[in-house]
Amino acid sequence: MTDEDVGARLRYVRLLHGLSQRALARKAGVVNSTISLIESGQTNPSVGALKRILDAIPIGLSEFFSLAPEPTEKAFYAAEELIEIGKGRISYRQVGDSLFGRALQILRERYEPGSDTGRVPLVHDGEEGGIVLSGRLEVTVDDERRILGPGDAYYFSSRRPHRFRCVGPHPCEVVSACTPPTF
Repeated sequence: MTDEDVGARLRYVRLLHGLSQRALARKAGVVNSTISLIESGQTNPSVGALKRILDAIPIGLSEFFSLAPEPTEKAFYAAEELIEIGKGRISYRQVGDSLFGRALQILRERYEPGSDTGRVPLVHDGEEGGIVLSGRLEVTVDDERRILGPGDAYYFSSRRPHRFRCVGPHPCEVVSACTPPTF
C-alpha cells in the first residue's frame, strides 16, 4: 500500500466520521500538520502512530485497511448535498461526500467578515485556485498580498505559504478547487 493510499483512506475515514484535520489531531494528541502530511501522502506513519490516530476516530487497523469504498460515479449535486467540512466563521461546502480515489476537491467557501484561515500560513502539496463570487477576500501568497473582489481569481502552487481573510463589512463567497484534495 502506498503513502497516497494510506492518506486517501485516512481522509475518507476522517470525513466519514465528520472530523476536521484539526479535530482529529487534537483527539489523537498529534500536531495538526501530522494529519495533513499523512493525507497528502508526504509521510507514511508507523503502525503505532496510525493506530493512535485511528483510536481517536475510533476505528481499528483491520477495519481501516479493509475499507474499500467504491468511487462515486455521481455527476450532479444539489446545493443541499454539498458536505460542510468547515467550522466556525468559515464554511467549506465540498462537492461530493467522499474524495477517496479522487484527484480534485471543489469547494464553495463562505468567509464571514473578519474571518481568516489563521496567522500561520497554510502550506501543503498541490495547486489551488478560486474565483471570488461576492465580497472581498484578501489573499496572501508568500510576501505578495491582494484584495480580490467579485470576478477576481487566484491560482498558485499550494507549497507556497498562503492565507485567506475576508475584508470589508460583507461575507465573501468563493468557488475553489485544489489538487490533490487537502481538507
